[in-house]
Amino acid sequence: MVIKLGIVGYKNHAERLGKIIHSMKIYQVKFYHPTKKNKNITNNFQDLLELDAVIISSPNSTHYEYIKKLIKNNYSGYIFCEKPPAINKIQLNYLKKLNKNIKSKIFFNFNYRFSNFNKILKENLNSKKIGKVIYVSFISSHGLAFKKQYLNSWRAKGKNNLYNILETVSIHYVDLAILNFGNIEKIYNSSKLISKNGSSFDTTSLILNHKNGITTTIFNSYATPLINELMIIGTNGYIVIRNDKLKIFSPRNVFDKKGFFVSPIGSKSKIFSMNKDYESSLKKSMEFFLSCVKNNKKLPINEFETSLQTNELILKITRKI
Repeated sequence: MVIKLGIVGYKNHAERLGKIIHSMKIYQVKFYHPTKKNKNITNNFQDLLELDAVIISSPNSTHYEYIKKLIKNNYSGYIFCEKPPAINKIQLNYLKKLNKNIKSKIFFNFNYRFSNFNKILKENLNSKKIGKVIYVSFISSHGLAFKKQYLNSWRAKGKNNLYNILETVSIHYVDLAILNFGNIEKIYNSSKLISKNGSSFDTTSLILNHKNGITTTIFNSYATPLINELMIIGTNGYIVIRNDKLKIFSPRNVFDKKGFFVSPIGSKSKIFSMNKDYESSLKKSMEFFLSCVKNNKKLPINEFETSLQTNELILKITRKI
């Protein structure tokens, strides 16, 4: 059985998703772009309505419009949409009010939920090794804003994407923080344009104070060298992922001859590539979605609802609510 899929978009992330799908072999892929047409790309929206599933991997500001257009055209297939689902309160409320039958066929790609990164957070939230978690730090950045092609991309255009990096990158870590550490009572946001290239913010720093006492900090930028780091600090130790290596430092009570605290001796380093984990999580997320399409199975409503909860928090941070 060949399952027919459409991908809205044709470059960059859309192309990456296309390669993942092609590797699964049982799927037939058609790319869609409203202004381009060749043997691999259609510009006829009606073509999408005949497919088993549509994957929306276009600029952030278009996600909602494509979902709404598919629904208005009585599309009966499945929808896979990149985050964020919505970029303002009106769009978010529309998605919230959809009936359950429609919600059960829409999947928002918060692929870090399928990552080993997320597994580490869950396993160590109250582990004996590091104790009760009190602080978590996420850092993920690189120098995209200094590439020539960045200025011509939708990411650099502040008119529709002022908080682009927050809505595209930081949203993943905010989502993990909410899922693992619970509701947030205070948020501090500092978003800036550091590179002076384009008109959207290329750097953001967040501090999230959770109701359970955990503090999460998130730093993302398109204006720095490549950095991928995670630190989880507990009452009895801490975990660090840095330079593709994971190391655990524990226990707390390690002293020198004078009785002063000294740094715990770290465990043997384990290889942990965040880039590879991202690629793996993306594939697992797509596999989860396509398994539902293949078996004509409803998608979990809680996946839809928690995605909107994360989206709502991002809108509050950007003061769009």
